[in-house]
Amino acid sequence: MKKIFIIIPLFLSGFLFSQRRPAKKPVRKAAINQKLNYHDEFKKISDEIMVNGTAYNNLGELTKGVGPRFSATTGYMKAADWAERKLKEIGVETIWRQDAKVPVWIRGRESLQIKAGNGDWKNIRMLSFGNSEGTGGKDLTGEIVLMNSVTELNATSIGQLKDKIVFVNLPMDPKIINTSDSYLIAAKSKLISPSVIALTGAKALIIRSLTTANDDTPHAKMIYYEPDDKVKIPAITIGVRSADELEKLLKKQKVTAKINMTAESKGETTNPNIIAEIPGKKDSNVILLGAQLDSWDFGEGAIDDGTGVVQCIEVLRTLKALGIENRHTIRVVLYANSENGGQGRDMYAAYVKKKEERHIFALGTDAGGYSPRGFSLDMSPQRRRLVFEWKNYFLPYGVYDFDQTEAIQDISPLKKLDIPLAELVVDTQRYFDYHHSVEDTFDKVNKRELLLGAVAMTQMIFMIDKNW
Repeated sequence: MKKIFIIIPLFLSGFLFSQRRPAKKPVRKAAINQKLNYHDEFKKISDEIMVNGTAYNNLGELTKGVGPRFSATTGYMKAADWAERKLKEIGVETIWRQDAKVPVWIRGRESLQIKAGNGDWKNIRMLSFGNSEGTGGKDLTGEIVLMNSVTELNATSIGQLKDKIVFVNLPMDPKIINTSDSYLIAAKSKLISPSVIALTGAKALIIRSLTTANDDTPHAKMIYYEPDDKVKIPAITIGVRSADELEKLLKKQKVTAKINMTAESKGETTNPNIIAEIPGKKDSNVILLGAQLDSWDFGEGAIDDGTGVVQCIEVLRTLKALGIENRHTIRVVLYANSENGGQGRDMYAAYVKKKEERHIFALGTDAGGYSPRGFSLDMSPQRRRLVFEWKNYFLPYGVYDFDQTEAIQDISPLKKLDIPLAELVVDTQRYFDYHHSVEDTFDKVNKRELLLGAVAMTQMIFMIDKNW
């Protein structure tokens, strides 16, 4: 029989770009501005934010006052209005909107029931994956087949699982200490691609949630179909406890699933990126701060990425409160549609390229507002060495890790323009407990941790502005 041996790229929100850089000119060693006592300047920044910082209260307003802010919804437009208002309140005068096309996807009603043998139907908590096809509001019923390895998938013939429902119980690897790495490895598996699974003949896909939590809360994410897919099967996720119980049942007896979803796509609309800046006193070269403004439709989006939004605003507030005159333009971009396709970040990158704006640095934050540990430096070795010289200034604030080399958040498309990128590195051990679930709420964020992240970001922006 003909076997399936396929590799289809799984495009993930925020993890799209791995580009080859053009050859670079040597970067001259930059002399540190000796007129400033950086230990004193760092302490001024820290004291201002830790005593007067507004990021935590702003996060409460965004999550509790605005609530979910999914792309193409009134919630997102309320968030955009809120962001503009907060930026004006801190004295930023240059603010504008940049419209990006975004898909309209409506979750609707959804349910999952299972039945073991001849028993009764049992309701299971579930979430549709973003962008998933629905069942047209009709029951989709089929026998569940367990598949947990790519080896099993490659050994499956085309059409072999016709009319079955594939269940993938693939956990994040607990042996990998960096939880972001563990998540990426699991998320890139062909096993959780509906386009791949559909080739087996299966008519739906059930996936164990990608989470570090030991509970029964479903965690969803975005899925994509390939343009040439003849059949687009529904994809849903269930909590880890339900997943483990389902696997135990399947080892003993036949289990049937009944899925009912009204999810559907309805074309496109526009949502704005919110852009604000403090013009430079010396030149118009741009230092960028970026975070995503949208969230999923089922949660408050506190850690993902309300924390990043309020930290970016806090950087601008602090610079103005301390009367720091920035040499270069400091710009914040709050991106639309990060969760549901990434059109906001692509639109901004296209704008930079078209306008031929010179960006000398871009810093992204999208890791939950936990205690800062360092910065991932996605730039040339020469540029990295310039930042390494500042390590001792950051150490008193618990920031020590400058060894990572990928910035994979919404600033990532700027890499194609050869712009030095950085990403705030935090302690992520709790991040995937709540990520992409209804548990992503304001109460999960610690005020001091959130403010400390804003301190580190402001200190880094300050150093770049004074020395690059």
